[in-house]
Amino acid sequence: MTHLWVRAEQRQNEDRVGVTPEGVKALIAAGLRVTVEESRARVIGIEGYRAAGAEIAPENSWPEAPGEAIIFGLKELPEDGTPLRHRHIMFGHAFKGQPAGQVLLKRFVEGGGALYDLEYLVGEDGRRVAAFGYWAGYAGAAVTLLAYAAQKQGGLCAPVSVWPGAAAMEAAVADALDAAGGARPKALVIGALGRVGTGASDLCRKIGVEVTGWDMAETAHGGPFPEVLEHEIFFNCILAHPGTPVFVPASAVTDSRKLRAIGDIACDPDSDFSPVKVYDRVTDWQAPALRVHEEPPLDVMAIDNLPSLLPRESSEDFAAQLLPHLLTLPALDAGVWGRAAATYDRYLKEELA
Repeated sequence: MTHLWVRAEQRQNEDRVGVTPEGVKALIAAGLRVTVEESRARVIGIEGYRAAGAEIAPENSWPEAPGEAIIFGLKELPEDGTPLRHRHIMFGHAFKGQPAGQVLLKRFVEGGGALYDLEYLVGEDGRRVAAFGYWAGYAGAAVTLLAYAAQKQGGLCAPVSVWPGAAAMEAAVADALDAAGGARPKALVIGALGRVGTGASDLCRKIGVEVTGWDMAETAHGGPFPEVLEHEIFFNCILAHPGTPVFVPASAVTDSRKLRAIGDIACDPDSDFSPVKVYDRVTDWQAPALRVHEEPPLDVMAIDNLPSLLPRESSEDFAAQLLPHLLTLPALDAGVWGRAAATYDRYLKEELA
């Protein structure tokens, strides 16, 4: 019997989960065994999972799970260097040359486990089957605009925390822009036709920010892209990969520009393929914006767990997308899981060669 073990997230400010109680009920009905760890942070309470028929385990007990269990989480594992003996479903951030990813892959090699990376869980057409992208874009646009409003008032963006819902987030951003005064900024969104770009564009339009939407057609020439500097706000909504053009070169900080705030929602600053070259580290909830130049000011928002700011909406959306594929876990060597395994094997050889 296929055993799915849903671990508690151990990262700070991470309240999301990849399967709902309704999803657990469907998995059990399909013949899977499901264990769900208790969690002090998860946006959906444990009682819902218990009522759905899941076995309940103590928080963070997955290292002692049976060897055949498939461990399912979202964000990073504790960086304690221990070998990983299980098969894990998670966002590994390990296939683009990231230093922490190199360490993670070595832990799998040492333990004999395997990584089924959610970012590389794709259909036959190569498109991702489940993503948090829409809510990442939505929240990323919100925080970037909060940073812009704070900058206009002479400061840096204040710490952020979970919003109870999208309407509350919209209201907070609109109020901040109103308090800052002046006309609404204009924003350029690259990747506007994708999930992330759609979310960013929707948030902007709801609060009166004019959006210029670019996608593959507008960026196919490979750059340079002076139009980026002609907007007050720039949102990068495409994942870094070999061949990605540079949208914001390092020289942008001193170039003549209207650009005042960048939302690098894709957030790959430590990848060689990053298209935003004016910063080198992620930001976080406590310090959402990084000031990379003073006169004129330029701030970068690069939080890497943005959907967690709207944990209920993002969890329910992602879980609905992923559930049909979780139901196919008994055929782990086929379909999306087989492709994810092949991706892991290929990158293991390339990255650790």
